[in-house]
Amino acid sequence: MVELGKMLLFIGLAIAFIGLVLVLAGRFMPWLGNLPGDFRYETENVRVYFPLATMLLISIVGSILLNLIIRLLNR
Repeated sequence: MVELGKMLLFIGLAIAFIGLVLVLAGRFMPWLGNLPGDFRYETENVRVYFPLATMLLISIVGSILLNLIIRLLNR
């Protein structure tokens, strides 16, 4: 039961950290989310936004960072 509590605490802290990064990214990188490849469709009653290019960029950067962290921890 203690291990479950530690795991939930870790997951909560990770989610809070990711939220903080997203808030700061929106403030200091306003181009993020407006890349050419982010699809936007708007009418009077409908608004659809699909940030494909932003998701790909975040995925690539995240993969590189996680690979670097894993390689540093395995030494």
